[in-house]
Amino acid sequence: MVRICLDKALLKYNISRYELAKRTGIQYQIIDNYYKNKVKRYDSFVLERICLSLDCDICEILEFIKE
Repeated sequence: MVRICLDKALLKYNISRYELAKRTGIQYQIIDNYYKNKVKRYDSFVLERICLSLDCDICEILEFIKE
C-alpha cells in the first residue's frame, strides 16, 4: 500500500497547507486531499510540484507499507 505522508513533510518544513497551495499554484482542496490521504490516484504533476516547492525527494512524501 502506498500512503502519502504529506502531513509529516509539512511539519518537518514548517509549512501550512495554505502556504503549500500558494507555492505550488495548486488549489487548496487538492492539497488538502493529499494531506488527508483521500487521493486514490496520484497525479505526477501534483507530486512534482509539491517536491519542487518543498525542495525534497519523492520518498519524503510517499511511503510504501507492506501489508
